[in-house]
Parts: sequence; structure tokens; C-alpha cells
Amino acid sequence: MSELKVGLVSISDRASKKVYEDQGIPKLKEWLGKAIASPYLTLEQLIPDEMKLIEKTLCTLVDEDMCHLILTTGGTGPAERDVTPDATINIADKVLPGFGEQMRQISLNFVPTAILSRQTAVTRKGCLIINLPGQPKAIDETLGGISNSNGEKDVNGIFSAVPYGIELLGGPSIITNDEVCVAFRPKKKE
Repeated sequence: MSELKVGLVSISDRASKKVYEDQGIPKLKEWLGKAIASPYLTLEQLIPDEMKLIEKTLCTLVDEDMCHLILTTGGTGPAERDVTPDATINIADKVLPGFGEQMRQISLNFVPTAILSRQTAVTRKGCLIINLPGQPKAIDETLGGISNSNGEKDVNGIFSAVPYGIELLGGPSIITNDEVCVAFRPKKKE
């Protein structure tokens, strides 16, 4: 089986113009580095909130670079320039609304404005594409979940479902670091 290829796309007008330093891709790389124990390769893109450019970037990462997973960050709010979910859905084969529902549910534990988020996930060919929030803290929370004061998970993050999802799409097996993220897989029938 091939090595996992992960596209990391930070979508921000200001960061792409170097008005400030992008924090999305570094946070995604940090989190994946702690969570994934099996080999993987990342391809990174920092782009502005432009519908056609987002669509083209996602299509290239799937169709040409053959990514199994794409994580985007930014551009998921209700503002006019926030078009990441729209562009993602435009290039999708299937929409997976459960991811967005869970990300908003996790974020509602911290901020009431989480209900304004339009995060989503889709498939395109054999790739899972997930639109994450833009704030580094929210990226940690939505991917990893919420732990209590004893360090036990009270709420699973969305990444628990990603390895099995990738396998269902025909991608490689992902081994996770259980201290960061326990991957869910159905029990095999005996």
C-alpha cells in the first residue's frame, strides 16, 4: 500500500499576502506529527480566499498529486470572502455532513460563535477533504477532541474517524498515536 499523502491548505487573504505569518499549516503539521505514527508525506499550499483558486488547488492535490487526505484551514465563516466550504462542495463527489456537525459541536464548548461556522467535509475520488477552523487552538480541539482534567477524552475529535474513512476510500492504513488520537475501526466479525 502506498504512503499516506496529506495536502495542507491554509486559506487566508492576509497570510497569503504576508501581512501576517500563517499559523494554520504549522499547527496542522504539529498536530499530525504527534497524532500519526505511520509514514506520511505533506504537500502545502497557502492561498487567498478566491473561489476558483481554492477549487483548482483542491483538484490539483487530488487529481494530480494523488492526496488521500486534504485538510484546509480558514475561510469557513459567514463573511462574504469566506468561500472555502463553497469551493470544496463545488468539486466534491459526496458531502459528509457529520464532520462539520461534530466540529461545531466541539467548538460550541468554547465559543458560542461556533454556530456561525460552515466547516464541512467531502470526498473527491479517493480523497477525504476536511475544512477545519482557522484558529490554531480550534484546529487542536476539532482534530483531537476534548479531554477532562484527568486527561481522558470526554468528546472525540474528528480525526478518530479519518483513518477508517481513508481505508473505505481505498487509501493506505493510518496508524495513530493512541495518546493523541485513538482511530476508530469497526470490530472484525469472527
